[in-house]
Amino acid sequence: MTEIEDTVVVFTGKSLEKILSEGGSQAWKLDAARAKRCKWLVCTQNAHNYEAFADGSEPHGSAFLIGRISRISPSTKPDEMPGRWKIEVSEYARINEPDVWAGDRNPVRYTRLGALGIDLDGLEFQKMERSTTATATLPDASTGLTIAQAKAGLAINYGVEVDSIEIVIRG
Repeated sequence: MTEIEDTVVVFTGKSLEKILSEGGSQAWKLDAARAKRCKWLVCTQNAHNYEAFADGSEPHGSAFLIGRISRISPSTKPDEMPGRWKIEVSEYARINEPDVWAGDRNPVRYTRLGALGIDLDGLEFQKMERSTTATATLPDASTGLTIAQAKAGLAINYGVEVDSIEIVIRG
């Protein structure tokens, strides 16, 4: 019998502080329906990422954050990265587990928490503070939605891929 995946592991160049300020780990190409069935997010450090946003300083491949997934939502930067997702968490704990990233080619992996060797006993979870910067990029009623934002929201609601959504505007 196959065990149920309960964890999304991401390989990120971002620091814990940046992830917390953004309200979660974001701009991932992932299967939103599959990720929504998971309970945990584990962030592992990509210390070899030289993009401008990469400010992480943890040892390469180590797990530095575990969070309880509260929501999978469209990335807050849909114009820059359409079809990307943010993994929001309701609470998190800082961890220091070396060599958790298995060297997979894809920076998103679905697994079981137990398979990663991460023990929840003794972890001190903190409530996630809702960031004003995370919501500042959402459109207000006067600007409306872009097609990319509408498709991303519909994909979450119906549990399908963004590419499965077609929007027709008649006018």
